Amino acid sequence: MLAFGVLCCSTAVIMIKVSDENPYLLAAYRLLIATLFMLPFFLREKNSYKLPYGIRQIRWSIIPGMLLGLHFITWNMGIALTPVANASLIVNATPAVMPFFLWISFRERINRVEILGTLLALTGLLVLGFARFDVNDPGFRGHTLTFLSMLFLAAYLALGRKNSGRLPLWLYMWPLYLSAGLFCLLWALPFVNPIKSYSLTNILLFFGLAIIPTFGGHTILNYSMKNFRGQVVSVANLGQIIFSAVMGYFFFREIPTPLFYLTAVFILAGVIIILLHGYRQR
Repeated sequence: MLAFGVLCCSTAVIMIKVSDENPYLLAAYRLLIATLFMLPFFLREKNSYKLPYGIRQIRWSIIPGMLLGLHFITWNMGIALTPVANASLIVNATPAVMPFFLWISFRERINRVEILGTLLALTGLLVLGFARFDVNDPGFRGHTLTFLSMLFLAAYLALGRKNSGRLPLWLYMWPLYLSAGLFCLLWALPFVNPIKSYSLTNILLFFGLAIIPTFGGHTILNYSMKNFRGQVVSVANLGQIIFSAVMGYFFFREIPTPLFYLTAVFILAGVIIILLHGYRQR
């Protein structure tokens, strides 16, 4: 199931790249349409839930929802400026920073080996993202936005492990997607009027993004965070890099640059160090 969720999530980069819609609206509609598909599951679980469920429980979904909204907004903006393989590599470097977010959320101790692995992975990201330090270069801006998106994703998943364990899956995820979608829509208002005509292509992409990587992918990732260690999920998510790079080649004929492979070596080395040490500690 986790592997299927990773595959679903990897399709997002292709659909976002194809769309020419405002990145705020693209994020908002993706999330809000997903809530429509999730509503029957939410209502069924709510009716069978015997414990109290009200504002206090819904609040557990709001901050992760805002982080997810920020992740989607910066992700949409970064993809437009970055090759598919590079964007996927950066945004899925969450294992490098996940120990720090898990420490913030759970006070899980960070050891020297995890710090070393994180520094290796971040070195790779610096090589790829800042090889040309030019703030006017679209690639530099795209890499920076994608890096920020990765931080928001890691924080959202770490909080998901903490908060989703308090509730059944749908009672946690539906308010999360709803709050994230409304958050993105509010962010869009100063920049674009959502009451306008939309092309058929963009409408289909809204539904595609809502059903496959959001309703399918992110829901499975959150479910996995309840059943696996956070690092296991974030490392499994590295599979997106392979799926996205292959799709980027077939859809856009994008061939990764040598810096992409050098960065991949640094990131994977850092992740492997963290994981091997973690398994020895168990």
